[in-house]
Amino acid sequence: MKRIRILIVDDHAVVRAGIHLLLDSQSDLEVVGEAQNGREGLVQAQKLKPDVVLMDIAMPEMGGVEATQAIKKTCPEAQVLALTMHEDLAFFFRILQAGASGYVIKGADPGELLDAIRAVAQNKAYLSPVLTRKLFDNYLLRLEVGEENDSYGKLTNRERDVLKLVGEGYISREIAERLFISINTVERHRTNIMDKLGMHNKAELIKLAIRKGLVKLED
Repeated sequence: MKRIRILIVDDHAVVRAGIHLLLDSQSDLEVVGEAQNGREGLVQAQKLKPDVVLMDIAMPEMGGVEATQAIKKTCPEAQVLALTMHEDLAFFFRILQAGASGYVIKGADPGELLDAIRAVAQNKAYLSPVLTRKLFDNYLLRLEVGEENDSYGKLTNRERDVLKLVGEGYISREIAERLFISINTVERHRTNIMDKLGMHNKAELIKLAIRKGLVKLED
């Protein structure tokens, strides 16, 4: 069985040690390195080529958002999972925009962290239930004040299917296999979705899919 190779990036040695101990207890997970700030994390990611990078947000020298962006640029195959104390949606959207695939709050149940690592390693999106509730509440508020427009209603049923799978982290080839359509058709649907919703990248699509309740997030 191929183990998931993990790099831990956090400026607290005690936190890194605790995570390392937890992950070492799992037969399918392997910690290949640690880093105490984003800059060191970038160097380690380039050297070790991990499958998953556990990324703190607030760190000295280079923070998690900047480090995530740099890692995704130089090591695109590495999936970044934010592990942070911040429950503010602003932090979530910033690191998602930078290229992260998931977001877990420190203090979460250890099983949640393990599930999140396995989910992002399979190229799926993962969001802590705490953030799920905040996103849902935010969406309801936007409806109440009239900020949410009806662009979503312009999507066809097939475009909504594609949006749902994009939100879950699947790439075009996987979406094509699941919906029994060609990759070119998937790409055409993605382009149509972005045009209809006035969006420009995958991060914005995932944000919308979560907000609309289309993404089945891991419990």
